[in-house]
Amino acid sequence: MNTFDFSANSLQGNKVDLAQYKGKVLLIVNTASACGFTPQYKGLEQVYQQFQAKGVVVLGFPCNQFGGQEPGSAEEIGAFCEKNYGVSFPLFDKIDVNGSQAHPLFAFLKKEAPGLMGTEAIKWNFTKFLVRKDGSVYKRYAPQTSPEEMIGDIEALLAE
Repeated sequence: MNTFDFSANSLQGNKVDLAQYKGKVLLIVNTASACGFTPQYKGLEQVYQQFQAKGVVVLGFPCNQFGGQEPGSAEEIGAFCEKNYGVSFPLFDKIDVNGSQAHPLFAFLKKEAPGLMGTEAIKWNFTKFLVRKDGSVYKRYAPQTSPEEMIGDIEALLAE
């Protein structure tokens, strides 16, 4: 089993099979519009613009599980991200990343790349996962790690 075995609904409500990203490096992140880390949308978009043509896709998954920082509807989330940060990378429907209702993709990512001291739970918005071209999970990054700090790892995965 790997990342490409999952699907999720887009922000527009359409089912998206992640298998369409086979052969690409994925940067998967749980996002929120009213978080101290929300300005990372800008860095995520910059990484997407810089590496999209080379085979990198950023996938954003809004989540309201941390301090109620993503209360908006799909339309509000999409408008906010586009207006404030020029987000053009794929955004998905709001999901849970922890608990019994956690999206299966995030249950998988957390199992494959646990956090500090082996904990699987995601602690906050903007936890990031980097996925290899074959769908295996490369690494998990803390919310405070900026997208720009991940560029060396992204370049290494593109070279694999």
